[in-house]
Amino acid sequence: MTASLHRPVAVFDAGIGSYAIVTEIHKAFPKQDILYFADRASFPYGGKGREELLSVMRRSIAFLSRFGPSAIVIASNAPSIMVLEELQRDPGPPLFGVHPPLEKALSRTRTGRVGILGVRSLVESPMLAGFVAERTAQPAQVATINASPMVELVESGAFLFDPAGTQQCVDAFMHEARDRHPGIDVFTLSSTHLPWLADFFLKARPDAVFLDPAVDVVAGLKPRQGGSGQITGLVTENERHDIASFRAMLDKVGVDIPLNAVTID
Repeated sequence: MTASLHRPVAVFDAGIGSYAIVTEIHKAFPKQDILYFADRASFPYGGKGREELLSVMRRSIAFLSRFGPSAIVIASNAPSIMVLEELQRDPGPPLFGVHPPLEKALSRTRTGRVGILGVRSLVESPMLAGFVAERTAQPAQVATINASPMVELVESGAFLFDPAGTQQCVDAFMHEARDRHPGIDVFTLSSTHLPWLADFFLKARPDAVFLDPAVDVVAGLKPRQGGSGQITGLVTENERHDIASFRAMLDKVGVDIPLNAVTID
C-alpha cells in the first residue's frame, strides 16, 4: 500500500486531529502523495513531559523515515512548541511543526485580549511562555487555557456520535473560560484536534473568533510533487483506541482512505 507512494509528505500526531492538515496539504498540492500516521497508541501527547515527548517523536520520525518522505510534519502544537527545535538538529528529512497563530490573533482582537487553547503540557510549559514573550510586548494580553477535555471529545468520537452532549461540554468549558479570562474575543485552536470542534465553539461563543493554524503549516511547505495525490493512512492501536473506532470516525467525516494498523519500535 505504501510502496506506490512517491516521496510523500508524512503527517502525524496522536489521533484524528492531524487530518485537518492533511486536507490543507492535499488542497494546496493535489499531486503530492501524503502518508498520514495516527499514533493512537501514544495518545495523548498533551499528557507527556518533555523527555517522554522527545522519545515518542524520535520513534515516530524514525518509523516514518523508512518510507522516504520529502518532509515530515509534526501535526501537534505541544511537541512543536516543546521539542521541535531540538528534533530539527537531528539528521533526517526536513521537519515542520504547527504553532499558535498568535500574531494573527493579536491583529484581530478588538479588546486586546486573546486566548491560546491547548493541551495541559503545552499551556503550562515554559516554552510556550517564551513563544508568547517573543511575539508581544505585553504577555498579559495572552491567556493560555488548558483545553485537554475538549481534545478528549474529539479523540473519543463524542463530537461525531453525541453532538448534543458535546455541545453541553463545550458550552460549560467556554462559560468557565469567560469567567476566568474575561474580555477574550479571539482564541487560537492550538491543538490540531480542536478545529473539529469549531462549530461547537462558535455556537458557544458567537461573539468570538477562533483561528485554525492548519493553513499556516502549508505555507511553509514546498514539497517536490511527482506523485499521484495518494493519501495512505497508518494507525497504531491500544486497548482503548483501536483501528475500527478510528475508521468509524473517518467514515463519519467522509474520509475514505486506505488504512493499515501498524506497530512501531
